Amino acid sequence: MAIDRRQLIIEAATKSFSLFGYKATTMDQVAKIANVGKGTIYTFFKNKEELFDEIISSLINEMKLAADEATNSTSSFHEKVHRGLYKILEFRKKHQLTIKLFQEEKEMGTPAVIEVMTKLEDAIIKYLKDLILYAIEKDEIQECDPELTAFIMLKLYISLIFDWEKQHRPLEKEEIASIFEHYIFKGLSKG
Repeated sequence: MAIDRRQLIIEAATKSFSLFGYKATTMDQVAKIANVGKGTIYTFFKNKEELFDEIISSLINEMKLAADEATNSTSSFHEKVHRGLYKILEFRKKHQLTIKLFQEEKEMGTPAVIEVMTKLEDAIIKYLKDLILYAIEKDEIQECDPELTAFIMLKLYISLIFDWEKQHRPLEKEEIASIFEHYIFKGLSKG
């Protein structure tokens, strides 16, 4: 029964954060949505920050699983990076909670949200860095700074998916792959 209540609280908090954002969500709202007393929440979570952290950690794991499913061991480095990044950002673009947090970070600069979005970005960079290190090890690409390369790849991808669309028609998945091939992978190739 306790595990069910904990999960119920997490689902209610996710719904509240998705609808109202971090700053506007209160423990009273979460209790009301979960249909539990506020005291019940505190038996599982010390405060709103701890509850929020639990939700974001789960979200990061979900994103990583989605990216892992999109790639397979027989794919080339290029395919793994493209499929993994696309899946992560597609997930981020469609997931209601991340959309709300992205807005709150930009519009309000809520410190807890900035911290969480940084944690999210760090997790994506670590994922890419691991792919890059593996590709270097397998002699698929030349030596490079894996963390800096992962950062550049993520920022380029975000720019092509989110920023470009603000004033231009959205790029197709294949167009993004082609841009990456031209600007990133040719430079990393063992050529």
